[in-house]
Amino acid sequence: MNDKLDLTFAALADPTRRAILTMLLEDDMAVTDVAEPFDMSLAAISKHLRILTAAGLISQEKLGRVTWCKLEPGALKAASVWMQGFGQFEPVNLDDFERFLEATLKD
Repeated sequence: MNDKLDLTFAALADPTRRAILTMLLEDDMAVTDVAEPFDMSLAAISKHLRILTAAGLISQEKLGRVTWCKLEPGALKAASVWMQGFGQFEPVNLDDFERFLEATLKD
């Protein structure tokens, strides 16, 4: 369980990966579409996607020559439960999480 939490929080620590999660809240996306708004190589984006996949926050599926990325909606449950143990945090609501990410990324 601790290893899974470590992977989750490590994945969330990077602003590019948080931006990718925000994008995937809207809909599934091809890897090339995920990479488009970022000023970095496709290889760099692929590395971010591998980290998000390893943490279980997204899944990737190859259909033909296109790899699709999908947000895994229950992926933050373990982190939410862990944070609730401190009595200071409410359960993670994905709508609230999306608004938080959008506000954070605008700043």
